[in-house]
Amino acid sequence: MATSPCSSSGVSSSSSSGLGADAGLEIRTRSVEQTLVPLVSQITTLINHKDKPKRSDKTLQAIQRVGQAVNLAVGRFVTVGEAIANENHELKEEMSVACIEARRAGETIAQLTDVASLDHPESDSHITIFTDKTGVVKAARLLLSSVTKVLVLADRIVIKQIITSRNKVLATMEQLEKVSSFQEFVQIFSQFGNEMVEFAHLTGDRQNDLKDEKKKARMAASRAVLEKCTMMLLTASKTCLRHPDCESARINKDGVFHRMRLALEQVIEIVTDSRPNGENEMAPISIYSGIKEFKNKVEGLRENLYFLSKENLSTMLEVILEHTEDFTDSAYTSHEHREHILELSKQAKMELEQLVSVWMQAQNQKTKDLMEDLEVAILKTCQCMNELKREVHSAATSLAADLLKYHTDHMVLKALKITGVEGNLEAVAEYTCKLSEQKEQLVEMCRLLRHVSGTEPLEITCIHAEDTFQVTGPQIISAAETLALHPSSKIAKENLEVFCEAWESQLSDMSLLLREINDVFEGRRGEKRVYLSLPRPGKHNANLKALKPVKLDTEEQAKIAKLGLELHLLTSDVDSETEKWEDQENEIVQHGQGMSSMAYSMYLFTRGEGLLKTTQDLFHQAEIFATEGTKLASALHALSEQVHHDEKPLLLLEAEKLISMCKQLQTAAKASAQGKSATFTKVDACILKTRNVMTLLCQLLPLCCKLLRKNKAGNDCLKPAPPWKEDRIRTGTNARTPERRVDTFGIKSLENHVTNMTFLESK
Repeated sequence: MATSPCSSSGVSSSSSSGLGADAGLEIRTRSVEQTLVPLVSQITTLINHKDKPKRSDKTLQAIQRVGQAVNLAVGRFVTVGEAIANENHELKEEMSVACIEARRAGETIAQLTDVASLDHPESDSHITIFTDKTGVVKAARLLLSSVTKVLVLADRIVIKQIITSRNKVLATMEQLEKVSSFQEFVQIFSQFGNEMVEFAHLTGDRQNDLKDEKKKARMAASRAVLEKCTMMLLTASKTCLRHPDCESARINKDGVFHRMRLALEQVIEIVTDSRPNGENEMAPISIYSGIKEFKNKVEGLRENLYFLSKENLSTMLEVILEHTEDFTDSAYTSHEHREHILELSKQAKMELEQLVSVWMQAQNQKTKDLMEDLEVAILKTCQCMNELKREVHSAATSLAADLLKYHTDHMVLKALKITGVEGNLEAVAEYTCKLSEQKEQLVEMCRLLRHVSGTEPLEITCIHAEDTFQVTGPQIISAAETLALHPSSKIAKENLEVFCEAWESQLSDMSLLLREINDVFEGRRGEKRVYLSLPRPGKHNANLKALKPVKLDTEEQAKIAKLGLELHLLTSDVDSETEKWEDQENEIVQHGQGMSSMAYSMYLFTRGEGLLKTTQDLFHQAEIFATEGTKLASALHALSEQVHHDEKPLLLLEAEKLISMCKQLQTAAKASAQGKSATFTKVDACILKTRNVMTLLCQLLPLCCKLLRKNKAGNDCLKPAPPWKEDRIRTGTNARTPERRVDTFGIKSLENHVTNMTFLESK
C-alpha cells in the first residue's frame, strides 16, 4: 500500500518502490496534494507488483490496462497544462518543459506495461516492466515530478489572482481616503464592496485549501478583520465626510484604513509564503508548547541517555519558568493561583536536579537499580510539569470566565452611547477611562490564554483577539468623542454603534474560544464535525409539529450530566481508535466518525450547549445515530465475508449486538412522552442507550482494524486503488459561484483530468 504522496517539502511515496519527486517543489494546498493521490497509488501498485512470482493472463491484462489508463490520463492532463501555459506567458516555458516530461514518462510507462500480448513477458527481446525494473522506477519518478510541477505552477495562477484582487482593493481604498463628497464616496464604495466580496471568495477558498493549520488560522484571523472593518470603514468615512474638521473622526477613520491594510498584507504573506524584508516569522512561545517539548526530551532519556546535554534540559525549564512570570506578575492572577505556581516552579527545579543527578550516574554505570531510579525521576519530573500545566490552565481560564461574565452586560459601552448623545464630554472622558481599564484586563486575559491554548491555531486566535481589543478600544473612544462633540449627528451615533458591536462580537467570540481551549485540555483534539441532521420545519415527520419542545431545568440537567460526561469520554476513545486506521475512507471508519460526532453533540446537549437546543432535537439525533449504527452493522457483515473463516462468527455476533442496541435506541427515541417527567425519562433512556452503543463501538473498531490488517497481510493480489471522489479534491470550491472555479484558476481543470483516470480493480 502506498503512503501519502505529498509532504511539505516535496513528494514522497512508498519506500518499497523508491519513488520520489523534486524536493524543491513544496505542496502547500490540499487540492494539489489530493490530485496526486490516485496517480501515486496506481504507479506504486505497478512498481510493487513487479516482484510477484505468479503472472496469470488476467494479471498481465490488468497491468497493461493500468499502464494505458495512466498514459491516456496524463495525455489529457498535459493538454490542459499546455492550454494554461499559452494563457499565462510568464509560466509558459516552465509549464511546457514539465508537460513534455510528463507526456514522455506516460508513454514510457505504457510501453513498459505492454505485456498482455506477449507469450513470455520476461523475454529479453522486448523491454517490459519485468525486464527493466530500473526504467519503470525512473519513468515513475519523472512522471510524479513533472505532474507535481505542472500542478504547482498552475497553483501560482490562484496566488496571482488573489494578489491582483488585493491590488484592486488597495487602489480603491486610496480613492476612498481622498473623496470629499458623499456622492463620489457612495459611487466608489459600491465598487469597493464588489471588490471585497470577490477578494473574500478567493481567500476563503484558499483558506480551506491550505494544508498548514497555522497558516489557515492566520488567514481566518485576517479575513475576520477585513470583514468587520468593511462596515467600520463605511461609517467612519461617512462620519469624517459629515464632520470634516473633527480631529477624533479623522483619527477614527485612519485607524480603520491602517488596520485593513495590515490585514491585506498578511493575507498576501500567507498565500505567497513570504515575509516583508525577508524577515523570519517568530512563532509564539507558550507554556503549553514549552512543557510538551520539555517532557518529550525527558521521556526520551528512557531510549537514549546521550542525545542531549543537561544544560539543554535546564535551559528549557528556565524558559518555561520565565513564562510563568506572566501569571505570577499579573495583577489579575489570584493570590492562591500565584502561590501554587511559585511552589510548583520551585518543585520543578528540584525534580530536575534529582533527575540530572541520577541521569549522570546512569551514563557512567547502567545498573538495574540506577535505571529504576531514573524511571522514578522521569515520572516525578513529568508529573510536576503536568501539575504546573494544570495550574496555569486553571489560572487563565478562571480569570477569563470571571471577566467574560463580568462584562456581559456591556455597561461601559451603554454609558458611552448615552453620554455621547447627551454631549456630556466630561462623562464620556470618565467612561473612556473605564473602557481603557477593561481593555487592559481583556488584553491580559488573551495573553494568559495563549499560554494554555494547547494548539498553534488556538494560539493564533488568542493573538488575534488581543490585537482586536488593543485596536478596537481606542477606536470606540474616538468614535464616542466624535459623538459627544456632535450629539445630534445620526451618522456619528451609527458609527459608535458599529464599533461597540465589534467589541461585543469579540467578547462573544472569546466565550467560544474559552470552550475550545477547555476541550483541548480535556483531551479533545481539534473540532468535531457538525453533523447536519437536525429537524427543520416541514422537512421531517409531520407528527413532530404537534409536539412541543421541552427544555430541561437545571436540576434535571444535573442528573444527566454524569451520563453526558461518560458519553464525552467515549467519543474521545472512538476518535482515538479511528485515527489509528490507515485508510480513513474505509466505510467502517466513516460510520464510526459520524456516530462519534452525533454522540458528541448529544453530550453538548447535557451541558446546555451545541446545536441540539430542545429535547425534540435530541430525540431526532438519537434516531439518526441509531440509523448510522445499523449501517455500520451492514459494513461489519460485508467485512465478515473477507476475513478468515474462524474469525467470521465473532464479527457476526458483534454485528448482531449492534443491530439489537440500535433497535432499542430507535424504539426509545420514537416512544411517546407526555409531560415533563416522562420527557426527562425518555432523555435519560436515549443518552444511556447511546452510551451503550458507543461502548460497543470502542470494542469493535480495534477488532475490525486488526482483522483488516491481518487480511491485507495475507492477500497477495494486485491491490486496486481506493475509490476517488471528485468532491474530496474540491476542498475550497464555493457552491455559490461554481462557474468561477473551473477554467479561471487552471488547477481545477487539471484536477478534473487526473480524476478521470480509469482505475482498474483486479477480479
